[in-house]
Amino acid sequence: MKLLKKVGLGMALGLTAVMANAADKPLDIGLITTLSTPAGYIGEDERDGFLLAVKQEGGKLGGVPVNVIVEDDGLKPGSGKQIAEKMVQDGVRLFTGINFSNVLVAVVPTVMKSGGFYVSLNAGPSTFAGKGCEKNYFSVAFQNDSYSDSAAIAANNMGIKKMVIMAPAYQAGRDALSGFKRVYKGEIIAEIYTKLDQSDFSVELARIRSLEPEAVFEFLPGGAGINFAKQWANSGLGEKVKMVTTLYSMDDRMLKATGDASKGFYLTTQWTAGMDNAASKQFVEAFQKEYGRRPTVYAATSYDTGRLMASALKAVGGDVTGKADEFRAALRKADFESVRGNFKFAANHHPIQDWFMVRVEPNEKGELDYKFVETIVKDHTDPYVAECQMN
Repeated sequence: MKLLKKVGLGMALGLTAVMANAADKPLDIGLITTLSTPAGYIGEDERDGFLLAVKQEGGKLGGVPVNVIVEDDGLKPGSGKQIAEKMVQDGVRLFTGINFSNVLVAVVPTVMKSGGFYVSLNAGPSTFAGKGCEKNYFSVAFQNDSYSDSAAIAANNMGIKKMVIMAPAYQAGRDALSGFKRVYKGEIIAEIYTKLDQSDFSVELARIRSLEPEAVFEFLPGGAGINFAKQWANSGLGEKVKMVTTLYSMDDRMLKATGDASKGFYLTTQWTAGMDNAASKQFVEAFQKEYGRRPTVYAATSYDTGRLMASALKAVGGDVTGKADEFRAALRKADFESVRGNFKFAANHHPIQDWFMVRVEPNEKGELDYKFVETIVKDHTDPYVAECQMN
């Protein structure tokens, strides 16, 4: 009996040690993003914005030690899915990072089947906003329609009657044009779809010239948008045709890369580095100090994603699986100070937030920057929320 008691005590002590080691182990967070291709700078800013939130807590989020596993999806849905499957096999249950909606749509089902959580720091496809909404999926930046329907509101306010709209033929591009068409009150004289990795837009520009619109809306983020802006400027079309689009088609890095090409562009956005609130000012200063460059909107919503996760991880002590219901409820609460100021989640776990219009003009240093024009819409959400019934 004494021997048995000693063995039992030894087993108990061993189990206690294992449990202690498990408790000390950092929580793995899978950050899959696009770090290669001409759009790689977007993933870089997203990674850096998220990691800044971790660095500010000394390697923790909400007091919980975390290990951020960063992988490059190469802008390929198959690669993203394969990476996610491997991470799930390794026990990862909390994910973020994907920039492009076509990759996100391929990855999220894998995460949901594992019982894990996906918190999107950028992409917000309609796929998961309406009938296909998921209880463990949250979108922090926007629902894809929002950056285009806000531009349509701006075009309406400006009294523009004839427009050409253009985007790549993939999930976010289709969402963007769908959102614009739903709200715009004037005539859309052409709807143009491009390739996702397109670099030459001479055919599209010639068509726009022949159609003689009053304005153009284009959703071309990253390298494609840089090439388009340069070719737009060289074509001289900007002298007669207004550009009323989204800041995602002319972010800070694109602004630097395109010279004077975007001067006069009207852009809608939920955030700029000039945002006048304490959380934003702290973030911009910290990001510039850490990385030596001004943050883009991608970095801003990624930082918000880190702070959102921190608030939820704190609420459950880092236990996202054993306390999944509590973790989900804490995410829904969004108990953090957003760099955007006004922020909360709608019933479909997509943002309710304000959208603004800015104009690209020289600042006091003579450099092109975003000048605030007006608030386009307050407490804006997406058109799919009524269709969402959480399973």
